[in-house]
Order: sequence, then C-alpha cells, then structure tokens
Amino acid sequence: MQVSPTIWLITIIVTILFFVYEFFAHVRTPHEPTIGESARWSAFYIGLALVFGVGIGVVSGWRFGGEYFAGYLTEKALSIDNLFVFLIVITGFAVPKKYQQKVLMIGIIIALVLRGGFIAIGAGLIENFSWIFYIFGALLLVLAYRQAFGGHDSNPADGRFMRLVRRVLPVTDEYHEDRLTVQKDGARFVTPMLLTIIAIGFVDLIFAVDSIPAIYGLTNEAYIVFTANAFALMGLRQLYFLIGGLLERLVYLAQGLAVILGFIGIKLIFHALHVNELSFVNGGEALLWVPEIPIWFSLLFIGATITVATAASLLRTRTRARTRARADDALTHQDRAS
Repeated sequence: MQVSPTIWLITIIVTILFFVYEFFAHVRTPHEPTIGESARWSAFYIGLALVFGVGIGVVSGWRFGGEYFAGYLTEKALSIDNLFVFLIVITGFAVPKKYQQKVLMIGIIIALVLRGGFIAIGAGLIENFSWIFYIFGALLLVLAYRQAFGGHDSNPADGRFMRLVRRVLPVTDEYHEDRLTVQKDGARFVTPMLLTIIAIGFVDLIFAVDSIPAIYGLTNEAYIVFTANAFALMGLRQLYFLIGGLLERLVYLAQGLAVILGFIGIKLIFHALHVNELSFVNGGEALLWVPEIPIWFSLLFIGATITVATAASLLRTRTRARTRARADDALTHQDRAS
C-alpha cells in the first residue's frame, strides 16, 4: 500500500481539525451532553469510519480494506474498554457532570498522541526486525490473560501512581470550575481536575501498550494502523455519555477482549514463524508449513467475538435483574404474610 507524504500530512491535519472543532463546538462551554446530541455525533463518527474503510478498499484493494475494518473493530472494542476505566477514574475523582467533557477530550487527545508515537516506533521495529512479531505475540498473550482474569478491580484514581502524584503536588480539596491550577494564599495549587487528567493520561499509556501490538497483528501498514486508531478515538467522548449506563452491563467485555487479544497474539506468532530469521528457531529458516491466518477470517472472528460478548453480557445482566426482582417480590409477599 503506497501512501505518499502528502496523503499522510492531509490525514494528520484533518484529524487535528476534527479535534479542534470538537473542542470549540462542544467542549469549550461546559455542559452535560443530551442523549440525542451524543447519539447523533456517535453515529456520524462511526459512519465516517465505515465510509473511510470503503474508500481504502476501493482505492487500494479490499485486502487493505479488510485490514482496516479488522483493525477498526479491534481498536473500537479496546477503546470501549478504555471508556470503562475512564468511568472509574472520573467517578473516583467525583468530576462534576458538566466538566467531564473536557476531561474526556484531553484524555482522548493524549491517547491519540501516545498511540501515534507507538505506531511510529512499531513501524520502525517491524521494518528492521522481523523477530519483533514474537515479542508482540507473547505480549498480547500475557495481556489477554490479564484481561480475562485481572478485570478492573483497582481504582486508578487511588492507585500507587496517583498517591505519589498527591505527595509531590499541592492539591486543593475542591474543584474550581474546570481550572487545572489555582492561586491560594500566594501559592499555586493544582485542582482535582488536573489530577484526573494525569490519571487518564497514565491509563492511556497502559492501553497504548495493548492496542498497538494488537493492530500490528492485523496489518503492517502504518497508515491503516493510524487511521483505525484515529477513527476509533473520534466520537469516543460522545459514546461515553451515550452508553455510560450500558458500560456497567457489559460484564463479559473483558473476556471478549481477552479472546481477541489471544487470537491476534497467536496470529502474530504464526506470522513470526512464517518469516522466521532467528538462528535458534529451525536453524534460522522460515517455517513455511505454519499457516498464515487470512484477514477475512480475522475480521469474522473479531466481529463474532464482540457480538457474542455483548449479547452474553446483556443476557446475563437481564437475567440478574429478573432474579433480583423475583427475590424482592418474594420478600414483599413474605412481609405481607407476616
């Protein structure tokens, strides 16, 4: 896939302009978005991502189009998991509703910048060291295990890192609108707003380690990696307000992501064996009999896994709600009888 420096420059400028527009049109004036506003903009950004993928397929071929859609689906799923942690952070810091948009916007921009850096590093490593696929594959298998069994038990707002930040920085106890620092008694203090942004930036760094090896398991094209990540992050702020209540119902999201990360990890290791140059593996010769998992299968597998995880989550939470309602009814009847 040939992408000229001009196309790269236009893509980056357009991406920046989208975020600038988002800030001035929606975030600059603090307010809590309505469901209608969030739904419209979420649909717009998802539609834009799909149209862009079709454009890649038409212009560059459907092999690259399929790689984009598989990457976009994976990054979108990981971004929703990212939203879940954002929800924990924002709740932990008790950010007022009308200021949450600013926190999310800054967090998403930090995520895009960090992922951009990781994309550049990953592209350089892949181009020069084919053995990096072994490391990416092993990393994804470890991350898959942590996703499946680690969950989101710890609160990033009260973790070791944030306790260290609080010891280093003088922090006020209350919010001062959406300001990051405030002057008090001649001294400069940081507000909980800045602490929230620092915590979200730290979370973004951790999620970048997940997402970049995952998408490089689906495509070697840095342009596809960048655009899939950019579109997955666009509209994430609106999606937060649209599915905020639904996030807590996606009880099998972590397990679904674990399956996806594990699958891509295995795919990467298969690819590493197929292009092997390590002298201590098969004498430095490629294992051509090892199958290469085609992109169409990856796309179907990822889509099916997300669908099953979502459906199973909603079924589980609905069953729990019904069981709880029956138990409440039984207690009510018992109280009346006594």
